[in-house]
Amino acid sequence: MNPHDVQERLFQALVSGARAECRTIVREATEAGLDGETMSREVYWSILDTLNTLFRNDQISTLSFQYATRLLRSLVDQAQATYSPRAPRGRTICMFCGLTEADDLAGQLVADLAEADGYDVFFGGGGIANDEILEEVNARRPDILLLFSSGPRDAPNIRGLIDVIRGVNACPSMQIVVGGGIFNRAPGLAEEIGADLWATSPRELLARIEELPAARSERHAAKPSLKLRRFREAA
Repeated sequence: MNPHDVQERLFQALVSGARAECRTIVREATEAGLDGETMSREVYWSILDTLNTLFRNDQISTLSFQYATRLLRSLVDQAQATYSPRAPRGRTICMFCGLTEADDLAGQLVADLAEADGYDVFFGGGGIANDEILEEVNARRPDILLLFSSGPRDAPNIRGLIDVIRGVNACPSMQIVVGGGIFNRAPGLAEEIGADLWATSPRELLARIEELPAARSERHAAKPSLKLRRFREAA
């Protein structure tokens, strides 16, 4: 079964809130040989991206958008349970995202796929203050900080976070990666705000972060830098 055909059928069922029909479509796709990871990478991600675009352009109603995103989350949860985990890579990703339901769902989808790909993933979702993220980065010393956003209002906050992390030299070997609709729609934005790389899809993202160098052994150190201690005192 072609993932594109599944995507078209499932999209219509999702925006109409047809729960039973959605489950039937997914079951038929699974029986035809599309596994959970393929559904997430090739079907669910594409549908979520389309939903975001249509909703942003006022081409679908709020009700249709919420029918779809809530149903889609349940399908993503079910797919995740069928993933085949790879061998641990010994690399850690800390993830955060924008405030919307769609941002959180996109982040969850990527977090699930990255975990199955062997990464140790910590996904905090949205609404986390930058000082808390900074504390977590300093304490956990991840190899990668991954920030997801679909809306332009999040870009200044992400820029501010990156500026602070660079300014206080928090976890200097950590790579900062961004993703989501805003970075797809604004070429060059990721580089402008200081990210190390960005990607348009989970497949591209996992391929690109696999090529990133592992953080140096100093990432296991727990002591903050003098600049970071001063930032905490001033916050």
